[in-house]
Amino acid sequence: MGPKILLTNDDGVYSNGLWAAYEALSEIAEVTIVAPATQQSAVGRSISIFEPIRATKIVLNGVTAYSVGGKPTDAVIVGLFALDIRPDLVVSGINIGENLSYESIMTSGTVGAAMEASNQGTPSVAFSLQVWDQGDKFDDPRHCGSSFDDAKKVVRDVCEKILTRGYPGNADVINVNIPSHLRGGYEVTHLARKLFHTGVERRLDPRGRPYFWINGPLVEDAEEGTDVHAIRKGNVSITPITLDCTAMPANDELRRLFG
Repeated sequence: MGPKILLTNDDGVYSNGLWAAYEALSEIAEVTIVAPATQQSAVGRSISIFEPIRATKIVLNGVTAYSVGGKPTDAVIVGLFALDIRPDLVVSGINIGENLSYESIMTSGTVGAAMEASNQGTPSVAFSLQVWDQGDKFDDPRHCGSSFDDAKKVVRDVCEKILTRGYPGNADVINVNIPSHLRGGYEVTHLARKLFHTGVERRLDPRGRPYFWINGPLVEDAEEGTDVHAIRKGNVSITPITLDCTAMPANDELRRLFG
């Protein structure tokens, strides 16, 4: 028996990115898809605890998959505990749009699913593909115009290395971002602080009442060594992430403050 992979995402079970990952991974492992039924981008590690979760077995492209009526975290939990898949690796993606910086990974459903898997004791990798047209992030993920050719090669190569050589120690999640035009190689990075220049646009509805859009352009670049800078150079960014958010360097100062 070969290795087992649970494949999920946050763009939904019909996303082109999910099926590109399936094509890449099914050549090296037994892959089971358990993914949200609908678009769930930017929900982070949200979990459904006030409503029931339904998981429906469907067949797409001749492949059996599970469509989960909930969040990416729900899909991972259903896959691990209800369907009892017991994978060697959980893969989340390929997300349509990059997940870079502190700002992005804290809200990303793609990274959130990988974090949940790791929290439950299963190694995980999150994959995201840069898009130059930001509208692609909000269009129907079944019809994304981006090419997944380079991304499929990266997904297979990264997962094959991890499955054969072992998961890196001291990391809980491996966050991989792939440039839309791959010009370089792999670069191990750390998280940049920001991905967007945050803004809020005030508008009026037809009745003259105000409403707001949270928006803002992408940051132009970040310092050397960050995930944002690597992608801007055309490299594949590989960032180890830990679930432990404790700010250890602040301990001494807090002890002085609170005795």
